[in-house]
Amino acid sequence: MAINSSLAPRAPPAILSPLMSGFRLFDLNPEQERAVRTTEGPLLILAGAGTGKTRVITARVAFLIAQGVDPAQILAVTFTNKAAKEMRERLAKLVAPEQAKPVTMSTFHALCVRVLRQDIDKLGYKRNFSIYDEGDTTGLIKKIITRTAAKDEKLEANVAKSLISKAKGNGWSEVTPGDEQSLAAAVFAKYQQELKTMNAVDFDDLLLLTYKLLTEHAAVREKWQRKFRYLMVDEFQDTNRLQLELVTNLADARQNVAVVGDDDQSIYGWRGAEVSNILEFEAHFPNPTVVKLEQNYRSTNAILGTANALIKNNPRRRPKQLWSAHEGGAKVRVIGMSDDRQEADFITSEIAQRAVTEGAKHEDFAVLFRMNAQSRMVETHLRELHIPYRVVGGSSFFDAREIKDLLAYASVLLNADDDVSLLRIINTPARGIGPSVVERATELSVHKRCSVFAALQDGEFRSGLSKRAAEALAAFTGFLDAWETKLNTPLSKQAEVLRAFIGETGYLADLKRSCKTQDEGLKRENKVVEMIRWFEDDEEAKGKSLRDFLDDMMLREEKEEDEESKGSGVTLITLHAAKGLEFPHVYLIGLEEGLLPHDRSKMEGTVDEERRLLYVGITRARQTLALTWCGHRIKYGSPMPGTASSFIKELPAEWVEHKNATQMLNAPVAAETVKGKFGALRALLENTPS
Repeated sequence: MAINSSLAPRAPPAILSPLMSGFRLFDLNPEQERAVRTTEGPLLILAGAGTGKTRVITARVAFLIAQGVDPAQILAVTFTNKAAKEMRERLAKLVAPEQAKPVTMSTFHALCVRVLRQDIDKLGYKRNFSIYDEGDTTGLIKKIITRTAAKDEKLEANVAKSLISKAKGNGWSEVTPGDEQSLAAAVFAKYQQELKTMNAVDFDDLLLLTYKLLTEHAAVREKWQRKFRYLMVDEFQDTNRLQLELVTNLADARQNVAVVGDDDQSIYGWRGAEVSNILEFEAHFPNPTVVKLEQNYRSTNAILGTANALIKNNPRRRPKQLWSAHEGGAKVRVIGMSDDRQEADFITSEIAQRAVTEGAKHEDFAVLFRMNAQSRMVETHLRELHIPYRVVGGSSFFDAREIKDLLAYASVLLNADDDVSLLRIINTPARGIGPSVVERATELSVHKRCSVFAALQDGEFRSGLSKRAAEALAAFTGFLDAWETKLNTPLSKQAEVLRAFIGETGYLADLKRSCKTQDEGLKRENKVVEMIRWFEDDEEAKGKSLRDFLDDMMLREEKEEDEESKGSGVTLITLHAAKGLEFPHVYLIGLEEGLLPHDRSKMEGTVDEERRLLYVGITRARQTLALTWCGHRIKYGSPMPGTASSFIKELPAEWVEHKNATQMLNAPVAAETVKGKFGALRALLENTPS
């Protein structure tokens, strides 16, 4: 093995002594060890799901240090601060602290800040530049649009921000090619100009300006090439064009570049990731050593066999075959449901049952889904069974602004003296009751020790308002009084009253107007419709009043907040957010055509990425996996027909069993399980003091 002779060798710490004697490296398998020992020239490590890539990266850094490489000349780049921190912590267990500290382990953006702080003056900026966050960026773009757009021109700030970010990710720093006359291009140019005037950069600039520095200034490029003699890049399948260019420019003639990734887990094309970077690695770094990590330490062979059979249908990939040394494992279940209500009922009932019969912890279970909206029904059923849960990678259905608004409206309808709820909805939508009026009413309520609603009805208070404000207040308070009467009319169906009341407020129309896209507006409206439908079901089936329903919400919110603070419970998570995680028992819901694969993928030609997304979801499971699809699913307040995903046909009969919901819900508990539980209960009673 070649060793960097220009560096003085140093004695390895005791923990690394096996390296020099040829023993197995840190208990690595043969392929992992080969990746670690390959130190010179380009190296492509194809690390399948659950094959120990972080372990390999840190072991490779430790091995380089043991061979006499200066730790300060080693660079390991990843995508998140969490991943960088994990690598540093693992390295600290393998080498002495004074050897671990000089190694640079950081995100791409942190590395770029380091480069720019030293050399950005070559691009006409000062080294004490400011970095704009998302809020700063959006605010500046809004101001520029206001100053730039003609009367008949419209451009949403978030749309402009997305276009600018995409352009910068492609390495463009002036205007969008082929679109020089557009408003977006003009905003882009002025935005960049104003940033530079204020000596500021945004997050995309960190990459773009570093790329410009390295490509346009040879002395800067050579300085950083001398600084970092050994480069490692984690999650290489997630790099975009600019990040690939940065790596290429940092590599000198030695080409000591090791990248770790899995093209089968490339699921971020929608945000600029280029799977071609890993598929065409040889085009950028000729004659690399290629090492495949295929031994999986996470899942059963049933789960891995299912994943392998699915992903081989992607025509453009580097072949890999995941396997496990652990034999056995339950077959993957594919379960057809009549609708999403039955789907949620089956999943939550089974979780509750397994917690009793198997002693499984709630934290052992995860429900994965393509779209955030799919979690609503599952959340509802988990709450009804008092099963704790947490939503990861998205907000809870019950945390959505429109749901909180709806509950506030319902509370005011029941009790206009609920100040918190009243203040939330008093001017949502706008009713001509300005902030100054609300502030004065609040002050009066404190002075008179009455509710804000009572203060708003105070004759003396209204006499001090403008005619327009007084009329707006009278209309609002009269409106609430009238609907309160309707709600309390004997034999009235309160769900119908609530639905009509929300319609009369104009809230839904205002909600949709406030959304950036029509699709977002429909999704938000759907949540309101679903919540009212939930109350309607409770009213008809359980005889619950609106007050009962709101009390349930209050108690469940308190329980959820308590469990969330502990980080406990069933995990509800999107497929994108689940990447890198693992769970003993996984339910992957919504395998329906149009949902997974998503309809949009067929139009855009990205079905392969949808298949990779499902592959990522499957490989999150360690012990058991259930895939579900529904004949009907609630969308925008109405049940829409669904068909099984075309991906289901690609799953192997050897490892998969197909069921329907009726079979699953009526399946008897195994006699051995019942006998064991009763035996444990009997023993407990016998040992209990009388």
